[in-house]
Amino acid sequence: MNFFLREKMLVVAWFTTGVFMLFGETWFAQTDNILLFGGAFVWLFMTIMGTAMAVVRHADHLADILGEPYGTLILTLSVIIIEVSMISAVMLTGSANETLARDTMFAVIMIVMNGLIGVTLLMGGWKHREQFYNLQGASSFLAIILPLSMLGLVLPNFTVSTSSATFSFGQEAFLVVATLALYGIFLAAQTMRHQAYFMHPSDHVAEAVEEQDPAEEGKSNVMWHSILLLSLLVPVVILSEHLAVPVEHAIHKLGAPEALGGMLIAVLILSPEAMGGFRAALQNHLQRAVNIYLGSVAATIGLTIPAVLVIGMITGQNVLLGLTTDNALLLGLTLVVSILTFITGRTNIILGAVHLVLFGTYIVLIFD
Repeated sequence: MNFFLREKMLVVAWFTTGVFMLFGETWFAQTDNILLFGGAFVWLFMTIMGTAMAVVRHADHLADILGEPYGTLILTLSVIIIEVSMISAVMLTGSANETLARDTMFAVIMIVMNGLIGVTLLMGGWKHREQFYNLQGASSFLAIILPLSMLGLVLPNFTVSTSSATFSFGQEAFLVVATLALYGIFLAAQTMRHQAYFMHPSDHVAEAVEEQDPAEEGKSNVMWHSILLLSLLVPVVILSEHLAVPVEHAIHKLGAPEALGGMLIAVLILSPEAMGGFRAALQNHLQRAVNIYLGSVAATIGLTIPAVLVIGMITGQNVLLGLTTDNALLLGLTLVVSILTFITGRTNIILGAVHLVLFGTYIVLIFD
């Protein structure tokens, strides 16, 4: 009984999955029935949100046992699985939306690198004045984020082999291979050769490994939390397919900008990481927040771009990756400010305020 009370979201998630597999398509087909349509959407949204929070809880337990950078890496990859599943579900089941992947990835970058980092630095700086992190780790993240974001989201506007904002088949194939290879090399460095880059600068790798040896904490705990984490991820992936229909319908019904769809998906999938980062900053563990946020952006670009391009190749869908001129400028400005933010090894509230101004600009440009 204690197990079911503690893991109630596991029960709710699988129950909701079963119900929506049976009746979800019928419910969302009745767009004129506002009560049924809206109620089903709220139920689905709250279940996915609650399940994502449960994923964070188990990822945190694994982080405590395994230590950095494995803890935040588990959380990051778990969230990216949810993101890729949602985008893929919309691409495969929804109406043809050539810009969904681009809008979602851009939304993730803006929300994380401006919104979440801005709030985190503001909160942490207000409580602790200055906070410290490992400069080598932040630089390694940015070294991946900068080239991949520009190659994937800006370069398509300047190629001439195809129509605007797209790549040719050969260019797509190269980008898929190059992106996966570069991100794979980064993961190898993060988890093996250069673990110390992603730990607090005052820590020593040998001491950290000795203190957080999974054998001492109990390998059974690692296995148990891993099983529960995967058991929570599966229903989120399944339910994400049903979320595509109401999101698209609401945007068309309200006449909202199409970019709003990408932002809503990004907000939903980033909620677990936002909670983890805020909590880490308030506890003066800024290194963990940096690993979560910058790791999320790196994984989004490194894994989502290859995924959507492969889906486009298989299904024959046209995938527009090139950003509009104003968004490309905002992306470039965000990357420059991020370099200035993570160039000293310490942060304060001024840097947080700058990032929040850029995030506000992103919100304004969606609607105006």
